[in-house]
Amino acid sequence: MTEDDTTDLSAFRTRLGLPGIIDVHTHFMPDQVLRKVWAYFDSVGPLIGRSWPITYRADEQVRLKTLRDFGVRAFTSLAYPHKPDMAAWLNEWTAEFAGRTPDCLHTATFFPEQQAEGYVKAAIERGARVFKAHVQVGGYHPGDRLLDPVWGLIEDARIPVVIHCGSGPAPGTYTGPEPIAGVLRRFPRLSLVIAHMGTPEYSEFLDLAEDYADVRFDTTMVWTDFSEANAPFPTGERGRLRSFADRILFGSDFPNIPYPYGHSIQVLERLELGDDWLRQVCHRNAARLFGVE
Repeated sequence: MTEDDTTDLSAFRTRLGLPGIIDVHTHFMPDQVLRKVWAYFDSVGPLIGRSWPITYRADEQVRLKTLRDFGVRAFTSLAYPHKPDMAAWLNEWTAEFAGRTPDCLHTATFFPEQQAEGYVKAAIERGARVFKAHVQVGGYHPGDRLLDPVWGLIEDARIPVVIHCGSGPAPGTYTGPEPIAGVLRRFPRLSLVIAHMGTPEYSEFLDLAEDYADVRFDTTMVWTDFSEANAPFPTGERGRLRSFADRILFGSDFPNIPYPYGHSIQVLERLELGDDWLRQVCHRNAARLFGVE
């Protein structure tokens, strides 16, 4: 990709015959929350050993136009709480956002707290199509018993959960494959989308997917020059990318990425796994999972 991502992404879609790109890992949230997220990335340098500039720091309408200009036809509004008594409010915002943004998949979230079952049930009844969980930022164990009714509701509703549970870019107390393995042993039909391919525990999360047919992955930031510098994807696992071709979904982390959007697609092409693999990852798998026509 060149600096003109709009033109290059249009050519990419045309070459593959895609009606558009589906991006399962984008962030839209209340302005005051997003600005705190940006402030975190602005200050994260000492923690990860390098700066993290926000490439698409702009007002909401500008960000929406940017995504659409890139040919993204469906996306998410991944919001997540970092403390109690926050998730229900975020769910109100994301429901309102989905109502005025038809190309956004109605997204919801949760936190381990007594009221979680109630607001998760309400979000499902209101039409939530995807949930977001962030084990690292939330600082909670995904197997917390307060989440048992939540996992049960989501499992029964067959709604995917995009979950950041790997230990990148910095480990948390409950990140890594083991806590997720424990959840899956109790809720084996959960539809989990492991964010960032489980960076940096790629192999361990791929092992989990061997045992659970509803475990999927998103490509967010993986294989980019930024990520490969600190958490390279193991070359020995390239074969399993083919094996899981129908369970890998494109994600970008827009707008919070430290490089141009097109680079997220360019690195998938560099894997040289074939055009049909790209079609599945960039559109078909998500279209099938979320019922995008």
